[in-house]
Amino acid sequence: MKKIHWIILGVLFVITLGFEFTVLADYDSHWWNAIPAFYAIFGFVCCAAIVYVAKFIAKNIVNRDINYYD
Repeated sequence: MKKIHWIILGVLFVITLGFEFTVLADYDSHWWNAIPAFYAIFGFVCCAAIVYVAKFIAKNIVNRDINYYD
């Protein structure tokens, strides 16, 4: 990457880090934050969904017969 890209990335990182600890630190504003381990469960369910969707795509769309192009 060019030097300007690293500078822009660093500036954006510092800005978002500042927002995280000052302006956007209101974590109790959503109902799902009251559920214990919500993000761990949500992450697991999404990961499992990605695996099953990828298996479906690989099995039914990408994988073709040997004579498909004949």
